[in-house]
Formats: sequence, structure tokens, C-alpha cells
Amino acid sequence: MKKILVANRGEIALRVMRTAKKMGIQTVAVYSDADKQAAHVQFADEAVHIGAAPSADSYLDGQKIIDVALRLGVDGIHPGYGFLSENASFSEAVRKAGLIFIGPKPHAITVMGSKLAAKDAVKNFDIPMVPGTEHAVDDIQEAIQVAKEIGFPILIKASAGGGGKGMRAVYHEEELEEQMDLAISEAISAFGDGSVFIERYVTKPRHIEIQVLADQHGNVVHLFERECSIQRRHQKVVEEAPSAVLTDSLRHEMGQAAIRVAKACDYEGAGTVEFLLDEQNRFYFLEMNTRLQVEHPVTEIICGLDLVEEQIKVARGEVLSMKQEDLKITGHSIELRVYAEDPLNNFLPSIGTLETYIEPQIEHVRVDSGYKQGQEIPIYYDPMIAKLIVYAENRPAAIALLKQAIDAYKIEGIATTLSFGSFVADHEAFTSGNFDTGFVPQYYSNEKFAAYLRKDEEIGAHFALWAYLESNKQLKIAKRTDDSWLSSRK
Repeated sequence: MKKILVANRGEIALRVMRTAKKMGIQTVAVYSDADKQAAHVQFADEAVHIGAAPSADSYLDGQKIIDVALRLGVDGIHPGYGFLSENASFSEAVRKAGLIFIGPKPHAITVMGSKLAAKDAVKNFDIPMVPGTEHAVDDIQEAIQVAKEIGFPILIKASAGGGGKGMRAVYHEEELEEQMDLAISEAISAFGDGSVFIERYVTKPRHIEIQVLADQHGNVVHLFERECSIQRRHQKVVEEAPSAVLTDSLRHEMGQAAIRVAKACDYEGAGTVEFLLDEQNRFYFLEMNTRLQVEHPVTEIICGLDLVEEQIKVARGEVLSMKQEDLKITGHSIELRVYAEDPLNNFLPSIGTLETYIEPQIEHVRVDSGYKQGQEIPIYYDPMIAKLIVYAENRPAAIALLKQAIDAYKIEGIATTLSFGSFVADHEAFTSGNFDTGFVPQYYSNEKFAAYLRKDEEIGAHFALWAYLESNKQLKIAKRTDDSWLSSRK
């Protein structure tokens, strides 16, 4: 594999290209009207314009991307995450064009792309499942009957869903019909598929995911877990590895379950198996993401691996270079997603120009970014600016380093989630490890966040005053020329 096209943009496009160049592989970028000056375009060996700013006219136009790859003599296509990364038709079209798709086979993407199909695929592999239906439900009387059998509260979920879309929690029977109609409508709008199913609503769950890596020769390993419970609108903001609550035995059990899920769909490459962990430390299969995850750096850091390099090696047909017993956890890593969002305005996008953009230059701090100072955050795409990743020998040290890195990260011109990251890192629930996916609704509100910011400003003001007074003391001594006070002490 001598040349790779990265069918993506922003930080993940840069992330993939850096590893490819390290491996001596040439890179091709594709870009839309909105990304003419983007960092990934400037970094690549070659760059090709593929359409207008809207994703449908550029980054989601699979045939146009394949045509570019064929014209430039590309060997493989890396889809990154988002856009076409979990599109089975694109994966198949890439392969039919005689190119290498750096990811799983279309079959695995198809099976795991449907939550119902995924549940059906793994049911014979001894995978713990949340009690619920194994088929789509559209009849309200059947839904009521199922809900009574498994017990309220329940969760209505879109089969093709993701990111919290098409998902509704129902606590009482009288709410069921309305919430079901809303879930179906949202699922059709977001995914073109109104299929929904019902599960017991696991209260106070933790979101634990296991990274897996599989080659084309039947070898599968797991790379331990990531804790992804700090979420807003069912989307992750802070992730860490390892989890603060998993024991060695539970980690082994979940890891082996994840390997069985990967084998159930004949998986190849890097993938992530997601689980819910309840208050009794019982875990349940949630879904499998058949691509590289946004939060993959924390796994790379604790395992000492480059997951993009491993993806490329697998795509070339190489045997995994490690066995399960070779892998171990070293230290602790935390990632904060730096979004162009306003935490004081319900995390709504904050679009504008990066008037100031200075990344922290601190040892053991990594920033995966797709922007530079002076660039605009386009309205057309996900508003993530960068990922701030820290590494330390243990969790308390990693939290302290995260706070230091946030303070050193300077962004002006737009609102970001940096201050929210400070809020999380300072919160007792997070520092103690006693939190779940309800962290934001339970501990966060505009009022609480504003009060936190005021307190933070007061501390900063007090420190500035102290520093000023201390400085004045030193200045007074330095400026004194009369040394009679010395002789008076003789």
C-alpha cells in the first residue's frame, strides 16, 4: 500500500495522514468548498476538490471519492469516522473498484449497523443482553404488553439509531403511545428507517466500551476499556482509560465478551463494542461501532499502540503483531472533546472565527486538532475543533494534568467546551469516580455552571491580587538604596 486517500476532514483526516506518512505512505486529501484552506488539505501530498460545502455534495458522495482514488492511483481508502465510515454500500463499492477499504467487510458493517440485527447476530455467543424485544415493534398494544413484562421504565430505541436520535425513555404506561410516535418519527427523519424496539431502561448506567482489533486470519484481541459516561445529549464529551470502577476480573470478562461479538460478525480491523454497566456491575451489550472511535487516543496511550497503523497493517493482510497476553495497561489517559459549543446555552454550536488559537505545549499532553488560528468553524459539519488528551501515571495525576492543559489552551472568538471540561475535572462526582451517564442532567445546569465560573473567576482574582502584592514587596526591597537598616542590626 503506497498511497491512501482519506475520505474525511478535520482532525481525523490529519490523524490518519500523520500515521500514513510515518509509514512511508503517500496521502490524498479530499475537500469541499468550505475546507479549501483546511489543515488536512495543506498537509496531504495531494488534495482534490470534490464539491460544495454540504456533506451530501462532497464528503458523502462515495462515487466521486472513488473516482478520485482511481484517477490518482490510490491503493486504499481510509474513511475515518462519521460520513461514510459505517456505510456498507461504500465499503462494497470501494472493494468492487479494486481498492482496499481500510475497515471491516460490508457484512460486518451491515449487521452491526442495525441494533436488532446485531442483537440477533450475538445472541448465540453468550453475550449479556438488556431484557427487551428482539424485533421491531410498531403496534402500541404489543408495546404495552412488552413494557409490562420487562417493567417500567423502558427505553424505545431506533434500530438504525445513534447519537441519541430516535431514543425515548418512558416511565409510565400513559406516556408510551406519544413517546413511541415521537421515536418512530425521529428515526425516520434521521435514518430513513422507522424501526424501533423496546428495552428495559437501565437506570444510572455507566457507558463502558471495549476496543477490539482483528486481522484477516481469525485473530482477535481486546485493548481494554474506555469509560465514556460523561455525555451531553447522549453524545460523549469526556472519555478516559481505564475505567475507575472495573476490576481485573470484570475487565477480563467484558473483554472476552467483546471478542465474541467481533467473531460473531467476522470482524476485521479496529472496532469498538459498547456496553452498559449497571449499579451492580452487571454489563449488557449495547452495540458495536465498526470504525475508529473519536476517543481512540486514550487507548493508544495506555497500550502504547498506533491504532491507525494497526488498521493499515490489517488491511494489507498482515497478522496481528500482538497476542492478548502481550497487552497491558500502563498509566491513565483522559480525553476532552473541544467543541465549538456554548455550555451556557445548552451546548448549542458556536460558529465563528478562531481569533486566538494556542494549543498547550506541555509534556504528556497531546492535541489532535483540525484547525489553526484565523480559521472559521463551518456550520456544515460537526463542531469539534480538537481533542485534548493527557497521560499520567495514575487517575488523580491525569485529572490534575487535564486541568493544567485546559488552563493553557487559549481559544478566543467562539465559545468552547474547555470550561465545561474544567467543571467536570473539578467535580467531586468525577474525581471520586462515582458517576454515570446521568452526570450532566444531575450535576449540570446553566445556573450551576455560571456559579462555578464566578467562583473560578474569584479564585483567579484573589490569586492575581496576592501575586501583585507579593511582587510589590519584592520591588520595594529591590529599589531600596539606603543600607542603614543593615548596620542598625549589627
